[in-house]
Amino acid sequence: MALQRPETHFNPQFSTHTAQLLAHPPFARNGKTHHLPQEADFPLVTSPVTPPTVKVPVRIKITLPYFVLALLVAMAGAYIVSRVVLDSIEERFTNQLIEAGQLATDQMVQEENRLLETWRLLAHMQSLAEAIAGGDAEQLHRLTLPVAVNYQEEAIEILNAEGTAVLSLRHPPGGQFEDYRVSQGDASFAGLPFVQQVLQRRVDEAGDKFTGLVRVAGQVYLYVAGPIVNEQGDLVGVLLVGKSLPTLVQQIKQETMGHVTLYDFKGQPVASTLPSFKEDLAALAEAQVKELLVEPNEASGLRRLAAGSINYTEMVGPWQVRAGQSLGVMGIALAQTSLVHASQFTRLQIFILVTLTFLLTIGVGMYLANRITHPLLRMVQASTEVAQGNLDVHVESAGNDEVAVLSHAFNQMISGLREGSLYRDILGRTVSPEIREELRQAFAAGTLQLKGQGTLATVLISDIRDFTLLSEKEDPTTVLNWLNEYFSELVPIITAHGGVVNGFQGDALLAFFGILPRPLPPQESADQACQAARDMLKAVRRLNARRIARGEPPFITGIGINTGPVTAGGLGSTDRLHYTIIGDTVNTTQRIEDLTRQLGESGAIVSQQTRLALRKRNSQHHLESLGAKILKGKSDPLLVYRLYPAGEAVAVSEADP
Repeated sequence: MALQRPETHFNPQFSTHTAQLLAHPPFARNGKTHHLPQEADFPLVTSPVTPPTVKVPVRIKITLPYFVLALLVAMAGAYIVSRVVLDSIEERFTNQLIEAGQLATDQMVQEENRLLETWRLLAHMQSLAEAIAGGDAEQLHRLTLPVAVNYQEEAIEILNAEGTAVLSLRHPPGGQFEDYRVSQGDASFAGLPFVQQVLQRRVDEAGDKFTGLVRVAGQVYLYVAGPIVNEQGDLVGVLLVGKSLPTLVQQIKQETMGHVTLYDFKGQPVASTLPSFKEDLAALAEAQVKELLVEPNEASGLRRLAAGSINYTEMVGPWQVRAGQSLGVMGIALAQTSLVHASQFTRLQIFILVTLTFLLTIGVGMYLANRITHPLLRMVQASTEVAQGNLDVHVESAGNDEVAVLSHAFNQMISGLREGSLYRDILGRTVSPEIREELRQAFAAGTLQLKGQGTLATVLISDIRDFTLLSEKEDPTTVLNWLNEYFSELVPIITAHGGVVNGFQGDALLAFFGILPRPLPPQESADQACQAARDMLKAVRRLNARRIARGEPPFITGIGINTGPVTAGGLGSTDRLHYTIIGDTVNTTQRIEDLTRQLGESGAIVSQQTRLALRKRNSQHHLESLGAKILKGKSDPLLVYRLYPAGEAVAVSEADP
């Protein structure tokens, strides 16, 4: 089966605890046992005196003053707290609105920067400018769709130098993750002011990128636009990356915990998270909008509104993007809580709550002190065990105080240490120990880079011919056992020759040479890949011999090898990355691997680029010219060669370049 896009599916998930550990027995402390003196014998007197009745025990005399003092402090504290809370609630509510407004502004800037990052990623793609200049919408679709899906962009517009859309990708609301509507020929963007600024090659203090709002198909989008130039520096088109305003305000709401409303310059709401905002939300006065844009202040930007059955207070301020450009005004609304209109009953509740808190503090103080010291001693003993290298320790984290949190954090730390050891073991199973050590040293030294970087490397792709037909009559468990046995033979060979298996897709695998753990010259990476391919063919023969002996069909394996430029780096999101390679070299390798179908048996085919990269090491490998082949998706023919295992020498034409 074809390997459309290398992607690692191996994604182990680990729980916090790998095993149920036994708790340490509590620590015992030996002390002397003190016995109260026994009642003494006194001699009888002639006239016994009756002792006075105890009316007020000493313990009461000791504790009563502190009890009264604590009660007075509680009462005074409750009164002061209630006054402070009730008198300052409005001020704190306003400060909360201001803080939410600042967070919303910061989130708007972050979203614009994120759109700019996607713009730069697309703009720096090879052949993008040529595809725009040639009006090749199909090529543009192949280049931009993976980026749009991976970064979850809602709209990408690619315009030519006249401002007409060569390709438009828009994600429909509520559509599937990879569902995008494709169109072209839209000329409405050419008349937009911020697009005209890009077409006219204008530059301001923030650069040559501009931001604006566009209503497309009944939806308003925030677009970031910038120029696309060819190698001569001439403008060939404009690239726009955008997000719809409804999605944008929902994201800001999640960050600020307040309802967000965006207004245009006339004060009309264009997007909001408030319920039924189109019917209930009152527009701002146009004069108020102008005042806020000229001189924003709290007095003019604060108003009360109702949405549905809930009353809100809204703080309105300028809606600004790059270089201080205003697109309108933005409002942040918070629901008015019951504390704003607190009654005398609320005062009484606060007073009672504080009083009870102080009384309970007196009663449980000593009890809590004893409960705190006991788990701390267990923590000390467990820490000593860890210092001696024992990771099989566990501390009971019962309770709900800071000591319990500390115990839980300690257990999490031990679990992390155990998982770190497990990760190192898994990495050792994925790559060779030498590569694992190189990666560890590079990461510790700060020289390991996961961002995209161009390099020359050799790519190897293998696939089992007609595996679908072989496996359709078998149950999934048998098929899985077949593949595990198959990859158990091939993967160690690739690793032994310095390669890195980048991903599996069904019966196909992709590996690269010359990138990790450190870059190698093409001559070495090509030699490593060819040696690995020769040993893989031998391993497949040995495997097929065992399969035939077991009455199982043999595997016909095709291997394609190509050398050229690739882009290597981390692909994914900020919290989950996959190190992979992309580029035309990978696609060409796949096409070369498809040519092995013509061999009728297991075999390996290498490209002319790999043969040239081998240089003087060419004589070490047995290559047979297969002539020039037209690959799918390629206009120019490519010279390819069949690679034979050692011991199967063939005559190589001297006329070969």
